[in-house]
Amino acid sequence: MIDIKCFSVNMLQENCYIVSDATCEAVIIDCGAYYEAERKAIVDYVRKQQLKPRHLLCTHGHMDHVFGVDTIYEEFGLKPEIHVDDAELLLNVDQQTRDMIGIGYDHLIPPLGDYLKDGDEVSFGTHLLKVIHTPGHSPGGVVFWCEAEQAVFTGDTLFRMSVGRTDLHRGSWPQLMESLTTRLAHLPAETIVYPGHGPQSRIGDEVRMNPFFR
Repeated sequence: MIDIKCFSVNMLQENCYIVSDATCEAVIIDCGAYYEAERKAIVDYVRKQQLKPRHLLCTHGHMDHVFGVDTIYEEFGLKPEIHVDDAELLLNVDQQTRDMIGIGYDHLIPPLGDYLKDGDEVSFGTHLLKVIHTPGHSPGGVVFWCEAEQAVFTGDTLFRMSVGRTDLHRGSWPQLMESLTTRLAHLPAETIVYPGHGPQSRIGDEVRMNPFFR
C-alpha cells in the first residue's frame, strides 16, 4: 500500500503530492509551494511522519509545479528530476512568473538531478513509478504510473473531464491528443488519476466521458 498526501498550493491551487509506503521512503511530486506557510507545511508533514524522501519529481517545468523545489533541496538535499525537454522551463521560473502573473520569483533554483526518460522506473521503498512521456501541455511533460497501486500522477496532461492547455511556450495540441489516446487511454481502466489541479478521477471514466478522448 502507498499513502498519498496532497497539498493544494500557490495562487493557482496546484496539487503537490507526497507518496510514501510502509518503509517510510517517499517521493515528492510537483512541489509548487510558493508561500512560506505552504513550504513549512510540507516540510513539517515529512518530518512528523518520519518520512525519508528519495526523489523530487516534476511532471513538467511550469512555474506553479516547481515553485518549492528549492525548499525540498535545502531541507532534504533532493535535486529536481525532470524530462530534459522541460529543463529550460524549470531553470527560467523567474521569467515565467513575470510573464504569466507579473511578479518576481526570488528563490534560487537548485542544480538539476537526473533527467527523466520515457520508460524509466523511479523506486522508493518497495514501490516503482514508471515514467511515461506525455508531451503536449509542455514538450517534456511526463506522468508517473504506479502499476502495483493502480495510480497515475498526471500533472497538467489530464484533469478530471478536462486536459491541460497547449497555448503556452512549445505546447502542442496534436501532441497532447496523441499522448491521451496512445498512452494514457491504454492504462487499466481502474487506475486512479491524481492530477496537477482539481479532484481525482479514473482512467476508465476519462476514456468514456472526457470529450477530449473522443
